Amino acid sequence: MSDDDRIEIRSIRVEGHHGALPGEQRDPQPFEIDLDLFMDLAPAAHSDELADTIDYGAVALTAARIVREERFSLLEALAGAIATELLCDERLSRVRVSLRKMRPPIPLTMGSTGVTITRGRT
Repeated sequence: MSDDDRIEIRSIRVEGHHGALPGEQRDPQPFEIDLDLFMDLAPAAHSDELADTIDYGAVALTAARIVREERFSLLEALAGAIATELLCDERLSRVRVSLRKMRPPIPLTMGSTGVTITRGRT
């Protein structure tokens, strides 16, 4: 297996209720998620069968569901919850979750704030 093999899923956009301020928990805000899924892609490259890889759509829906349905004060906790859920698939050796809040409540002009975490099997 190559540690460099990975599946990239970029710019999943979903609204959620996350943040340390009361208004962030009350009013939905836009978030954007990038995912890197590390696993051995040689079997899928050889077979050309979906069963030998990860269903990208299912992974994207899982991440979106967590952002949409759960609530966290910190982006770090939200990203951790996504990583934990994705690692339930034992084919993954590790995941990287990049999460951005697209309208942070900061009185400056900025594109986003965010975190990136990497989690693997223990």
